[in-house]
Amino acid sequence: MKLELTPLSADFVAVARGLDVAQPLTPEALAALRAALDRYAVVVFHDQPLSKAQLVDFARQFGPVDRSLQRQMLNRVQDRLQDEAISDISNLDVTGGVAAPSHKQSVMNVGNRFWHTDSAYADRPFRYSVLAAQQAVSWGGQTEYADLRAAYDALDARTRALIEGRTATFYSHLVRQWLGIEDGPQELSTYPPVRWPLVRTHPGSGRKLLWCDTKVCEISGMSLPEGRALAQELVEHITQRDRVYAHGWRPNDLVIYDNRAVLHRGRRFDLSEPREMRRVSTLDDETSLGEAPFAVVTPVTVSESR
Repeated sequence: MKLELTPLSADFVAVARGLDVAQPLTPEALAALRAALDRYAVVVFHDQPLSKAQLVDFARQFGPVDRSLQRQMLNRVQDRLQDEAISDISNLDVTGGVAAPSHKQSVMNVGNRFWHTDSAYADRPFRYSVLAAQQAVSWGGQTEYADLRAAYDALDARTRALIEGRTATFYSHLVRQWLGIEDGPQELSTYPPVRWPLVRTHPGSGRKLLWCDTKVCEISGMSLPEGRALAQELVEHITQRDRVYAHGWRPNDLVIYDNRAVLHRGRRFDLSEPREMRRVSTLDDETSLGEAPFAVVTPVTVSESR
């Protein structure tokens, strides 16, 4: 079988046909899919029913599969799927029923509605994420993807000059704090704040990209208030509608996306309806510039001049 692509734009998002991803990919098909991800960043497959083992096997062809997130963080919420390679992106409780709105699994779904890239808060982040739909909802629940490469291309010269050479501090628990999640010392120390360049070059395409999401709590060389305001402005710029693709899920859809090139977020849906998504992610070979001090994630006190 041969990979066939229908691009949705010149260089962002393509729908794939011609492959049965439940089966091992040939070297030629794997190389073609990697090249498609370098160009389009998001590749969509329809009608690909996969078992848990098949989902993990498919992702493993693209690199080492992450198990640390489930082991260190998500298993403390629940371990319904019994596989450390698979993140349970659902609103279901351990019995398979719809979780209560106050259940941590439901709260996690709300947290996914903020623009982010998977594991940018980690020293070694994810390269690809494979997201597979088991159950879809009747309304809402789309996943939106925003192109970080096109966002950099669209920056004005003054902003490019402002961010060149600066670093951004990403902190996993920033959004969790907004949501009112009270993490203990063990959870807070699992993913300390890390620093990344605001401008990166995608190794597969050679294109520059704007690396910023809603977990950015500091920008180097700026006061905390100024840096946080700029981070929000950059996220607004990245997510302009002409740079966003919204995927409406149906059962057995599978989307693989390059976390180095896109932000994404989930959209609101009726939490009383069951929605089950499973995600497997591969590790990138890039590492952060190192940890940032915890001082940057504490509330800011500003003294007014009189």
